[in-house]
Amino acid sequence: MTQRPLTLQEVEALARAAHEGQTDKAGRPYAEHLAAVAEGVRLRGGTPAQQAAAWLHDAVEDEAISPGRLAATAVPEEVKAMVLALTKRPGEPLEEYAARVLATPGALLVKEADLAHNADPVRLSVLDAPTRERLTAKYAYVRSLLGITTP
Repeated sequence: MTQRPLTLQEVEALARAAHEGQTDKAGRPYAEHLAAVAEGVRLRGGTPAQQAAAWLHDAVEDEAISPGRLAATAVPEEVKAMVLALTKRPGEPLEEYAARVLATPGALLVKEADLAHNADPVRLSVLDAPTRERLTAKYAYVRSLLGITTP
């Protein structure tokens, strides 16, 4: 029997539950980042599938959801493909990561929204200077690899 696909609201609830108790580098609840990325995707004209991928984009990388659980989740295959494309693997060069994002339909828009939120000066301002400088340079490099011209 085929499961009915999760609604966007159900994907949001799944992501929020999976990341419960996690915080970002600034100590904020991690779900705030997920919500900002999903909203960024929506404002950029992203599809419901891209918005769902935005909610789940860090779930596997942060070990909030295992790859097996993602595979069994009732979301469209295109969402799963985007989430896996957006999952940075340990020791993976940024160039390989960027190539995978570019090769996966829909993933670039999600990554653009992710980078925009990650590089938000207000968000970065609460970090110590060395971390802020390291992350700013990293985000700029990833944007250049992906052909994204604006932060």
